[in-house]
Amino acid sequence: MMADARGRRPRTLWRSVLSSLLLTVTALQAAAAPADWSGLPDRLQQILAAHEAPGDGVGVYVHAVGAPQPLVSVNAAAAFNPASTIKLLTTWVGLEELGPAWTWPTEVYLQGELERGVLSGDLVIKGYGDPYLTTERLWLLLRKLRLRGLRTITGDLVIDNGYFADEYGDPADFDGDGLRAYNVFPDAFLVNFQALRLFFEPDPARNGVRVFADPMPANLALENRLQLRSGRCGGFRNGVALDLEGGSARDRLIISGRYGGNCNLYSMTRSVLTGPTFAYGVFRALWEELGGVLEGTLRVAPGLIQPDPAEQGPALFTRIESPALAEVITSINKYSNNVMSRHLFLTLAATTFEPPATLANARRAAALALRRRGLDFVELRLDNGAGLSRNTRIAAQSLGSLLLAASDSPWMPEFVSSLSLAGMDGTLRKRFRDDATTGRMHLKTGRLQDVYATAGYVHARSGRDYVVVILQNYPDADRGPGEEAQAALLRWVYEQ
Repeated sequence: MMADARGRRPRTLWRSVLSSLLLTVTALQAAAAPADWSGLPDRLQQILAAHEAPGDGVGVYVHAVGAPQPLVSVNAAAAFNPASTIKLLTTWVGLEELGPAWTWPTEVYLQGELERGVLSGDLVIKGYGDPYLTTERLWLLLRKLRLRGLRTITGDLVIDNGYFADEYGDPADFDGDGLRAYNVFPDAFLVNFQALRLFFEPDPARNGVRVFADPMPANLALENRLQLRSGRCGGFRNGVALDLEGGSARDRLIISGRYGGNCNLYSMTRSVLTGPTFAYGVFRALWEELGGVLEGTLRVAPGLIQPDPAEQGPALFTRIESPALAEVITSINKYSNNVMSRHLFLTLAATTFEPPATLANARRAAALALRRRGLDFVELRLDNGAGLSRNTRIAAQSLGSLLLAASDSPWMPEFVSSLSLAGMDGTLRKRFRDDATTGRMHLKTGRLQDVYATAGYVHARSGRDYVVVILQNYPDADRGPGEEAQAALLRWVYEQ
């Protein structure tokens, strides 16, 4: 905005500045206001006060299973970002709607004639969102193809991934790091979570660093520019830097940096390519290892295979089934696997409505499933079902009510056992070790920048079971003080 002839800013600008200052002062006063934490355990109040947590930045809900009223309810009706604890909602609704024995198929069709091991045409794979189609399981599928006599495919590998809608952007949109495996987008034919594991080890004989990947897609090039330096192992990612090049295909992974000569074998998991191109690259690599031949290339054809058997199309050749949902939610909750949770979320959309599954329909399906069970969370805002979001919201009381409902469900054993066991496995394997609470808490944790959350069940010293939810949303909540506060609450509940 331009100044006037006297060099003064227009009055509207000063009004805007003054308004902004007043809003800032009001916000600071609200943040500095004394918190009403009288309902919290003394030790938790001390920790929150010592770290100057804002009064409205913490929501806590503790309720003994079977009790008429909660033991603790502080800011429990306020909406918070729950991070990955929202996976509790996705997995419980999935169990309730689909059942613990639910599986996802992956089908293979022949588009052409098979004679003496040669398919004169295309091989079509129809994905239905199997969230656990690992390299090993894809190898078993390809092994079935070889055992059924298929050796050479003269046409293309055609992937029909139309069971899920393609409605995603750039995987770097969330935090700027599109190579991180937690940013992978759903795809109805997703292989190995679209992730490869990179290994690095010193190669003194060649004064360099050996780099290899598993799986190694046939359509990905690794360019090793790593330099071996003498000295200790350490630094950010042990000095390894990664970058994807290759134009729109992004099919060349550049590995650079200086790697310490004293390092042992080091590994990191990263996501490359896109869902279909990664699946194609791993398929081709495994197929050739098995002695198969693929003369064509990749073609993506969403909706090629129609569910109506009366529709004319390729002939079904074979199929495999995923592990049961009860096993899948264990990977989702114990290890907080984002893309698996997103696949389950979209599966709710595809089974409640019609494919292709969309996020909007997944949100509708989850809300309908909750209401049918008497759970109407007015503040609930679902995004992708995994918690990797700045927009998801739920209240501690609502998440606690869901956990209480789950404790009375026929699928309670499957649900509870999917959560991390304190001090023993999953995201809690390094917390509460050699502690009175070791093995006595089944919890789901969640962490984003300025967000830290924990929810689940505590089997108290008295033998009674408690639902516990603590949601923290304020600057640096995801750091040490946030964990200290949660540990204090959980240990206090254990002593009840």
